Amino acid sequence: MIKSLYIKDFALIDELEVEFEEGLNILTGQTGAGKSIIIGALNMILGERADTEVIRQGADKAISEATIRVGDDADLRSLLEENEVEFNEYLILRREIRNTGSRAFINDTPVNISVLKAAGDLLVDLHGQHDHQLLLKEENHLGVIDGFGEVEPILKGYKSEYKKMTELQKELRALKKREHELEEKTELYRFQVQELEEARLDEIDLEQLESEMNLLDNAEVLDQKAGAISEMEESDDGNIIQLLNFLKLNLEDLARIEPEFENYLQEINAARVSINEAIAFAERYRNSIEFNPKRLEELRQRQSELNRLQKKYQRDLPELVSYLNEIKRELSIADNFDLEIEKLEQSIAAQAEVLKEHSISLHRTREKIGEKLAVQIQQELAKVGIPHSKLDVRVDWLLSDNGWIEVEGKTIECTENGCDDVRMYISTNKGEEPKPLAKIASGGEISRVMLALKSILAKEQSLPVMIFDEIDTGISGEISEKVGTSMRKLSEHCQIVAITHQPQIASQAHKHYKVAKAEEGERTVTRIIPLSDEEHIHEIASLMSGSQITDSTLNSARELIEKNTFKN
Repeated sequence: MIKSLYIKDFALIDELEVEFEEGLNILTGQTGAGKSIIIGALNMILGERADTEVIRQGADKAISEATIRVGDDADLRSLLEENEVEFNEYLILRREIRNTGSRAFINDTPVNISVLKAAGDLLVDLHGQHDHQLLLKEENHLGVIDGFGEVEPILKGYKSEYKKMTELQKELRALKKREHELEEKTELYRFQVQELEEARLDEIDLEQLESEMNLLDNAEVLDQKAGAISEMEESDDGNIIQLLNFLKLNLEDLARIEPEFENYLQEINAARVSINEAIAFAERYRNSIEFNPKRLEELRQRQSELNRLQKKYQRDLPELVSYLNEIKRELSIADNFDLEIEKLEQSIAAQAEVLKEHSISLHRTREKIGEKLAVQIQQELAKVGIPHSKLDVRVDWLLSDNGWIEVEGKTIECTENGCDDVRMYISTNKGEEPKPLAKIASGGEISRVMLALKSILAKEQSLPVMIFDEIDTGISGEISEKVGTSMRKLSEHCQIVAITHQPQIASQAHKHYKVAKAEEGERTVTRIIPLSDEEHIHEIASLMSGSQITDSTLNSARELIEKNTFKN
């Protein structure tokens, strides 16, 4: 139940705090007193869109906060744990609206508005002044049926299989799209494969290619220089070998007398060895030098072709190799599209059978719920002055030439929420055949149908709080009294907060509050006042006769309250 509501700087409300009680809480007040503002503040807490215009003039922000006593709801606990919000017996939902944006909190923990709304949906059902009009739109009838707990697990199973089917269909569309695209590119790809394969890219080693070209291009220089080295021993121009031999002999003699020359002797010996090895290698290398202008030209052409391809495709060698493999794969796919499409279509056909089973199960469950709902609504409508109603909930297959499944020889369209077209038909007079709600129900009748639905769903869904904003639209007198009786009976299952103008409904309140405007200085403010038993009688009398309250009116109000209190 909503334990308390705190509103600050919201529209005409400067600061307001009110505590609600269990059972039926009734709010009354003159038109324009601010009842709709309170509903707006509650809507804000429940995550609905809020405009910055709600901020009271001169204030920095508008605040709306509700303290709600909750039971051990598994879904609510799971939602809070997922968003790292502590779960307590009392849950504080808070919303702040600033000119710069909106903020939401649960138990003082900042949360996204979507989380606040999800929590609110599990705790409170708020029926606005025009919400009963939703029943006139047939696309909303499916949601009524799916509000029953029996539907949820079956719908969940269907949605899982529907998702698999949509993924397969998406894959098929993508494959066919690729097939079409590849058909346009196939010739180009075939030419490119031929061109790149002729270049033998996988055989090219750039470092090796450049090294070989360098050697062939410099063969004459290599031969000349290597020859000069290998012929050093036979040269008469200051032969370095003779000089080293001369140094070696003299250093040996010196080292025998002065050991310090030993180090230099070793270095000369090492130099003689290195020079001899260099001369020997140069001689051997000279014999291996290749003079091959034809091979050099071939390599130059190879390099030129590679440069051309790299420039043409805007890719370096490794990327060219990758691209070649990629387009070869694409061509392979293109060559096997028929097989791939056939395999995918077989998977889709198999999935269609699975989806069909879930669709039939969901369809039959909805039919069963529709029959059950029809009986329950007829019973509830009898309590609020429509004793001869007949409700027909029709659950038909959605037919389509392009449907995914076939049932009883008919092609059926599947949507995320099933394959059913659900529509409610009603007759409110004896002997009349049911017709669409929009065509037969008056404003007062549709309000009572909505109340009947709310009564049934409140028990089914175990919602702790229900809020009604003038559900008594279009009714009065004896019917209002029956609606009030129904609401008070419903409050045995959940807390109800209701705004009404009808004394017959207000008289049945467990707790009555008056919403009123007051002048404070230069400002108009809205107040909500809990009424004592005597004030409750006076307010009922005011609803019955307006501002002229007589002893007779007070007695009538007292009798009405006593009758309804005794009755309930």
